Amino acid sequence: MRRIAEKIEAETGLRVQIVGGKLVTSPTPRGKHAGVVKRVRRQLESAALPEGLDVYEVSSIGLPEDPDDYVTPDLIVLPLEWEEDENWLAAPEDAALAVEVISPSEKSREIRDKADWYAVARVPVLLVIDPRKGTWTLHTRPDNGAYRDVLPGKFGESVRLPEPLAIELGTDDFPGYGASPQGV
Repeated sequence: MRRIAEKIEAETGLRVQIVGGKLVTSPTPRGKHAGVVKRVRRQLESAALPEGLDVYEVSSIGLPEDPDDYVTPDLIVLPLEWEEDENWLAAPEDAALAVEVISPSEKSREIRDKADWYAVARVPVLLVIDPRKGTWTLHTRPDNGAYRDVLPGKFGESVRLPEPLAIELGTDDFPGYGASPQGV
């Protein structure tokens, strides 16, 4: 299945992931999507990340039991050693944070499936940002295929990331999709 995903990416330019055994495609992010990613990245980079961690884009995480099942978050905080790794998939237990920015065309079911995938993989912290609604959701403490703690918020409210990051992300300048600046 991974060969098919790679072929689709090469021929169409679409981003392809294999989530729960299903091919999931998405177009190249729009400007506002990229703007949210840029703002989160800048905040993470300007904050005091714990020593040995850094922020990466275009890095994928594999499901431990099935390396052909993977996701590519918009941002991921990984150990610096990732830069020297020959593997194309990061281990989920190495991810201190994964950030997903929802695309305008994503369906609610797809978003839930992806959050469930991260929980099954045991990624400790997942931040889902939804510029369609001007909201964010912080998922923490994965256990038995689900996140035990899910904290919702709105653009304008800060996101307090748990240890080891202990960083507060501002969301008041996140661009939203649609006519209003907050996308609501």
